[in-house]
Amino acid sequence: MKDLTTRQQEILTFIEHYEWRNGYWPSIREIQEKFNFKSTNAVMGHLRALEKKECIERIPGQARTFRINRPDAPDMNEIPDDATEVVDIPVMGDIAAGYPDRVEPAGEIGRLQVDIASAGYSSRRRSFALQVRGDSMVDAEIYEGDMVVIEPREPRDGDIVAALIDGETTLKRYMKKGGEPPYLKAENKFYPELYPVTELTVQGVAKAVVRSL
Repeated sequence: MKDLTTRQQEILTFIEHYEWRNGYWPSIREIQEKFNFKSTNAVMGHLRALEKKECIERIPGQARTFRINRPDAPDMNEIPDDATEVVDIPVMGDIAAGYPDRVEPAGEIGRLQVDIASAGYSSRRRSFALQVRGDSMVDAEIYEGDMVVIEPREPRDGDIVAALIDGETTLKRYMKKGGEPPYLKAENKFYPELYPVTELTVQGVAKAVVRSL
């Protein structure tokens, strides 16, 4: 690696410490706020400089997505065992973890960088995040303010899902036993099970929870 400026070293250290504590990278905006940059373009300029100096490496085919190159990593043409692959996924608003509510889609409202090994999902180009509102999933250790990473795929019995039930959205556990119609189950004894009157559509399966400490 080439010599780093003081600010480049500070940014790299911040990313490494943040990743160690949380298991994923800070967002571009979090880096901006940490170092009082006037714009996110300044952050990307420093990340490009770190990339040029071989401290971080862009993940091929993934926009604004990097991994850290450790000093003892093997040949750069191979993926180092200790490299962290971080992907940048859209945050598509929030979701009720309580009683379902009618929330109109707001489109992308932000970005979230996630370590895919920790998240444990595969369809990273289609995955998205939602912020949790409510306490109906607390016994599954999903709390108000958490981000859930959603992978669009068909659910299996017992999966936690983002679902549309009779026109309203919610985060619940998907239950389907034998030939019985599926229903949604809360992970909080104070909330009832939800049976669709006309419609139950699963929008995706929760694969990871991201929490700010």
